[in-house]
Amino acid sequence: MPFAAKETEINGNKVSYFDEGHGDIPVVFLHGFPFSKNMWQPQLEVLKESYRVIAYDVRGHGSSDAGTAEFTISQFAHDFILFLDALRIPQAVVCGLSMGGYIALHAIEKAPERFAALVLADTQCFADTDAAREKRKKAIDSIREKGMTPYAEESVKNLFAPASLIDKPEAVNRIRHTIAQASDDNVTKTLMALAARKDTCNVLPAVTCPVLILVGSEDKVTPIEAARKMHELVPGSHLQTIEGAGHVSNLENPEAFNTALEAFLHSLLYRVV
Repeated sequence: MPFAAKETEINGNKVSYFDEGHGDIPVVFLHGFPFSKNMWQPQLEVLKESYRVIAYDVRGHGSSDAGTAEFTISQFAHDFILFLDALRIPQAVVCGLSMGGYIALHAIEKAPERFAALVLADTQCFADTDAAREKRKKAIDSIREKGMTPYAEESVKNLFAPASLIDKPEAVNRIRHTIAQASDDNVTKTLMALAARKDTCNVLPAVTCPVLILVGSEDKVTPIEAARKMHELVPGSHLQTIEGAGHVSNLENPEAFNTALEAFLHSLLYRVV
């Protein structure tokens, strides 16, 4: 059952979010590209019984305003800190998938004190390669020429594991619909932001909060090698593979994703002073 969306304002821009459950330290979810807060419903539904769980739409995605500022991952990270301020959240457990992980890594560099713990799902610390940038440029050209529907069709083929495309039609259709309905202008601006983002691997050794790294066993976008690299760079981090999942592991195998996340969150209870 869909949650009722709430709204707040950051620098005059509307931000749409879900805020469910109760808990001392909230769990805040950052969605991937070009998705929305709706992608986190399988997690919110389960975790709201024990935790305060929040998912919001990044600038220019879902129901949040795009504003006038340039789209950069650094800007999105700045927005995230302002979002925590708007909700009077001094510290949170932050879970970011794909682009959400990029945002989280930029944010933890800016304001490490705001992180009680960090979950990096199907993401990486590397900047785009030249080949990846060229691929994004071609995607921008295609969107400008043909619109979002063909881009949505192509995207789901890469985002999901082959078996998920057959066995998880509801999840596939949810993501396909979200992409197809997205603003072509905001999507192309975000593609440019992703292509221009900096490498954040140097940030990881300085992270002192607990870190969980999750990756789909069949993730082609940010493969398991990228997850292993982050695991090596973060002292004491935990790495777990989500079997049978591609790049959107939280939707492809929500049971395994939720089990890993709940175990991690439960372990944090013993660290709170």
